[in-house]
Amino acid sequence: MDGDWTTSEVGDFLRSRRARIRPEEVGLPAHGRRRVPGLRREEVAQLAGVSVDYYIRLEQGRGTSVSDAVLDAVARVLRLDETEQAYLRTVARPRPRRRAAADRPAARVRPGVQLLLDSMDRTPAFVLGRGMNVLAWNALGDAVAGFTRMAPAERNMPRQVFLAPAARELYPEWAAVAAQTVAHLRIDAGRHSDDPELCALVGELSLKSEDFRRLWADHQVKECMYGVKRVRHPVAGLLTLPYETLTVPADPEQTIVVYTPEPGSETAERLALLGSWASVG
Repeated sequence: MDGDWTTSEVGDFLRSRRARIRPEEVGLPAHGRRRVPGLRREEVAQLAGVSVDYYIRLEQGRGTSVSDAVLDAVARVLRLDETEQAYLRTVARPRPRRRAAADRPAARVRPGVQLLLDSMDRTPAFVLGRGMNVLAWNALGDAVAGFTRMAPAERNMPRQVFLAPAARELYPEWAAVAAQTVAHLRIDAGRHSDDPELCALVGELSLKSEDFRRLWADHQVKECMYGVKRVRHPVAGLLTLPYETLTVPADPEQTIVVYTPEPGSETAERLALLGSWASVG
């Protein structure tokens, strides 16, 4: 992921979406040999109502002034969902370069946000920043995830999922967690393609994890707004943790993740015990 990443990404993303659609699904004849699966560029252009040359320039990252109407038409042909449409708009258009990471202040959580986390003494919670770095947490969040036992560089969700030795034991549904992590990280990378720290993170994971490389090549994009994560805690046992994510209004790059187990459930009881042990320790 280098400085020209979005130029290649828009083409890679569109090709991956063309490949998943069979011609007969959009009313085109399926006869004839095809070198690659899915729709041809000429077919996408025809169905979207644009010239073949225009669409080719878009896939080559040269559609710098492409209109919303054209992107909407391409999204309709390729059957992109809402998140994929937003991602296409992000990578299809150039943006002014942001300040280099060395010139930006380090990401910090406001004291009021930390107080909010600490007030949720029965609920594990933490804050994620750019690149899914863990910026802050409350006591129960630390008891579940062990953030204070990690080196600062390890407080990053993708590194934990793909590089931590115990990750597959920690997450019983590791494959689903891994795919979701990559899909969310790709959205972040699309928004901040010129961030050297984020580029370095993707490069590190690509170098060190074959699973990450495979998932990254799928070009899946998905926001992690809510869901359920199962964690096998070394002390508390198996925890079933529904979660909600909340964007910090004063800093849209920061997200509060809150685990919300059902009151009275086995997981809630185990978390209560875990919190008691943590407070004693």
